[in-house]
Parts: sequence; structure tokens; C-alpha cells
Amino acid sequence: MRIVLMGPPGAGKGTQAVKIAEGLGVPHISTGEIFRANLAAGTPLGVEAKRYMEAGEYVPDEVTNSMVAARVAEPDAAQGFILDGYPRTLAQVGELDSILQGLDTALDKVVEITANTDEVVARLLNRAKEQGRADDTEEVIRRRMDVYAEQTEPLVNVYSERGLLVKVDGMGSMDEVTARLLAALGR
Repeated sequence: MRIVLMGPPGAGKGTQAVKIAEGLGVPHISTGEIFRANLAAGTPLGVEAKRYMEAGEYVPDEVTNSMVAARVAEPDAAQGFILDGYPRTLAQVGELDSILQGLDTALDKVVEITANTDEVVARLLNRAKEQGRADDTEEVIRRRMDVYAEQTEPLVNVYSERGLLVKVDGMGSMDEVTARLLAALGR
């Protein structure tokens, strides 16, 4: 299966992506991990991304798109993957469509993990306290939630219109959410 996993910060997306990838026997592809791997390997894309990251700027879409294209074309992703953190914009949706078309394949599902904002804020504040993230204040976290909603709403609409979107409640224990996700994927 080829899946895009979306959800607000703190909804458990990364944790669930790993569990679902293991359950389906496909790689979990996180844009954050792709960046780190390219930086560590000193690839030309990694070197270019590092310039932007060190300047505190977003890595441009063309760099991110190239990294994702290279990663989904690797042999371990031939039978499927879970994309986590990509696409984040309508332009990236179009680029992902082109990447997959070039590989003669398509997405099977787009799963949005939904979560109660107040519960997620509490979860992230607790995580910030445990990890000593002083900059993760309630105001900052709520702003990140707003930005996520603004940026992903158009993507949710596109994938819903295509009949690919499935919404899964991300509240509850890790195992409960995993069971809901697997059921939504027909597993």
C-alpha cells in the first residue's frame, strides 16, 4: 500500500506511522528522516538543504521534492510506503502525483489522524516539560495547530474529492489508535 499519513502536531502520527509500516511490511518515509539521512551522507541535496536550515529558512519545495522522489524510488519502497510529513502544500500534492506517475503507481489511501485540540495541547505541553523544550509554550503549540489546519485543509479537500481520504480518531491508547488505523486500511 502507498499511504500518506497526515495529522496535527502531537496526534501521534510518527509513532503510528512506524507501527503501521511494520504491520504492512513497508517503509515509513518521514521527510525529517530523509533530511537527516541526506545531511549525514553529505549528498548534494543534503548540502543544499543544510544551507537553508542553518539560515533558519524552510528548505525549498524543489529540494524536498527531489529527496522524496529519490526515496520513494528506492527498492524497499517498490511494494509500498507510508509518507509522513509530505505533502504539506497543494504544490507538493501535484509533485507527488508526478513522482508516482513516473513510477507508474498511485496512492492507495490518505489517512488523516484527527485529535481533540485541547487534549493534544496538553499532551505537547507535557512532552515539552519532560524534554525540557522551554520554547513549546501553549501559545506556540496552539499557533502550530492553527498553521497545520490552515495548510492541510486544502489537501484534505483534494484527497477527499479523489475518494482517497480516511479520517481516524487519534485519541485513546496507542494500541486503540493502531487498531483503528489498520481497520481503516482494511487490515
